[in-house]
Amino acid sequence: MLTLNIDYFKSKPVNIPKITILLDHGYHIEHLTQGLEKVYPQIMTKIKFELSTKHSKQEKAEQGKSGFIPAIARWVIERSNAWMERCKILVKNFERTLANATTKIDLCFVRLMIKRLASSS
Repeated sequence: MLTLNIDYFKSKPVNIPKITILLDHGYHIEHLTQGLEKVYPQIMTKIKFELSTKHSKQEKAEQGKSGFIPAIARWVIERSNAWMERCKILVKNFERTLANATTKIDLCFVRLMIKRLASSS
């Protein structure tokens, strides 16, 4: 999966600021880092992976909560993904190019912003 659109990314300059990517505890940072270093080592100077916070049973008990408690930073991502899933155009992605797929995602968020602006007035 990492190599699917790698030519597109290699053709772009690596001029992004250093970013931290939060991951679930289901991901293995070592495997992901090793895979990216094999495919595109220049990008690894700009990316840092970090596991998102996970509340322990003791922390939940201290807060008087049980069950699922969303981590603040990760919840933003999950919420954004849920909003995107409401766009029927994104349910099945048959796009041939990365540019077309990202345009559809942009249109989905523009639609969301317009709906929010319309409801606030």
